[in-house]
Amino acid sequence: MLDDLEELVTCESYSADHAAVARSARVVAEQGRRLLGAPPRTLVTGGVTHLQWSFGTPRVLLLGHHDTVWPMGTLKTHPFSVRDGVARGPGVFDMKAGLVQMFHALALLPSLDGICVLVTGDEEVGSDTSRALIEDTARACRAALVLEAAAAGGALKTGRKGVSHYDLAVHGRAAHSGLEPEKGVNAATELAHHLLALRHLTDAVTARTGPGTTVTPTVMSAGTTTNTVPARAELSLDVRVPTRAAQEAVDDLLRGLTPHHPGARLEVGGGPNRPPLDTDSSQQLFALADEVAIRSGLGPLRQTSVGGASDGNYTAGVGCPTLDGLGAVGDGAHADHEHVVTAAMPPRVQLLAGLVEAIR
Repeated sequence: MLDDLEELVTCESYSADHAAVARSARVVAEQGRRLLGAPPRTLVTGGVTHLQWSFGTPRVLLLGHHDTVWPMGTLKTHPFSVRDGVARGPGVFDMKAGLVQMFHALALLPSLDGICVLVTGDEEVGSDTSRALIEDTARACRAALVLEAAAAGGALKTGRKGVSHYDLAVHGRAAHSGLEPEKGVNAATELAHHLLALRHLTDAVTARTGPGTTVTPTVMSAGTTTNTVPARAELSLDVRVPTRAAQEAVDDLLRGLTPHHPGARLEVGGGPNRPPLDTDSSQQLFALADEVAIRSGLGPLRQTSVGGASDGNYTAGVGCPTLDGLGAVGDGAHADHEHVVTAAMPPRVQLLAGLVEAIR
């Protein structure tokens, strides 16, 4: 497994570099062919390469992704290594170790009948080209098992917040900031009013639907030159919600924003991306996984809900029971200290193999 992990990690697959993702897909495809005994169907949508294996009539979907957040060349500063039982490298935890564990778990089964494997290439950037494929596949299955990395201490993920992305654009009026600033409408100042008011929006959503919603300003820009009243300002928002009701409430409130200055104009773009993965979608599968773990001497298991989203949000959103976090045990997704505890890989392989058999 460590040899396979090194092969995947050293083939960099930054989401924005479609050629790199295509190269990575070929490496993943070859590992899958060797361990599953069959080549995948290669699907290229919008320039992004996805892989799919289907055996018989699919009943269990195993879902993962091979793209990473790490720009090309990261291996020079974060080389693959295994020392003292810890594997490091870009994407090792999120989620190339999960792919390795998945292939090796399936290789243990006497038959692959009823199994569908889907490995996408754009999860880290919102799954725009793979969402329809994920949802259509999940609708035909009785369970989706997501090989994203485990939560702290190896806990499975039985709940995930939903995600929305918004772009606020303020249109003002330019003017010379020294000669006649009063003739301008300062888009930066207008945006600042809305920025400060976002905390009240969060309070309003909490009052309507309960706690757990976060509205986080991320990227902001305004103006063109230092002596010009800004005619345009932009703000990106990352929204995380525990329920669909909260997601809808945020959307209603943001689209209801009105300008503070009568001469300004406000545009709200974007919207919901991933629906929440509700714990109700995971509980029966978690209970089954816990039984398998205890029977195999691996349990009991732990579960948790997290703020991050995955493609498991999509599978749960179309009504397919979903269990997430079945991948690597470690820490540091998207961070310099990203790593995998290698001793945990064989037990996770055993757990996944037993769970797939129990579902089928």
